[in-house]
Amino acid sequence: MKARKHIISKIWIGITLLFLYIPIITMMIFSFNEKRSLSVWGGFSLKWYAKLFAGRQMMEAVANTLVIAVIATIVSVIIGVITAIGLSKSRKIIRAIVLNISDLPMLNPEIVTAIGLMLLFTAIGLPKGFVTVLLAHIIFCIPYVILSILPKIRSLDENLVEAAMDLGATPFQALIKVILPQLKPSIIAGALIAFTMSFDDYIISYFVTGNGFKNVSILVSTMGRRTNPSVNALSTLFVLVIFLGLVLYNIAMLISKKKGVNKYAKNS
Repeated sequence: MKARKHIISKIWIGITLLFLYIPIITMMIFSFNEKRSLSVWGGFSLKWYAKLFAGRQMMEAVANTLVIAVIATIVSVIIGVITAIGLSKSRKIIRAIVLNISDLPMLNPEIVTAIGLMLLFTAIGLPKGFVTVLLAHIIFCIPYVILSILPKIRSLDENLVEAAMDLGATPFQALIKVILPQLKPSIIAGALIAFTMSFDDYIISYFVTGNGFKNVSILVSTMGRRTNPSVNALSTLFVLVIFLGLVLYNIAMLISKKKGVNKYAKNS
């Protein structure tokens, strides 16, 4: 009976994985299709990758997306860490109010946030383009960073900070050498979420952009209205880069754990 349940669970997991990854695998296969068709295989070819890299508009959109995502991630992580630490030391009523306010961008439909930001930038006379997209991405990324870091801060032992300060550390040194190292996994998780949210965003970017500024999501949405296998090529490259990044991250974590275990064994 147990063996049958074990086999059924494995089959169910396999079906779930197929359901999730067959569309991605199909997209990657047809990115090498000789024909323009997205459903009929015409032979192996790299011409869509060549056209992708030869297209100036596509490369500009990729560069814009990466720059916005990196800057928005860095700024949102800095603000999110400072805010989370401040909230952990605040009174309960203040913490509840700030958290409810910061959660609004996540709870609101994206279209509502997008229209609100568009009206705000229009009201203050800020020209739409790179700056407005960057500010919008920072605004909606910060709550995700706070949500990732705050639970970890609540679980920290406050005695460690007090002990560090008793031993002569300044508050800044205690922050850098005691608090932040313990928050490292949460900070990395928050940064990854912020980067992904910024990189993937379409609705908010569409409403706050202007002056010919386009990111990948906006460009792909316009290209997707007609048959363009270069979109498959671009998406395949993104999948491969993300997969490689995850592999390298896991390898780095394994190496770090092994070093920690070896260091502990030597000390003991």
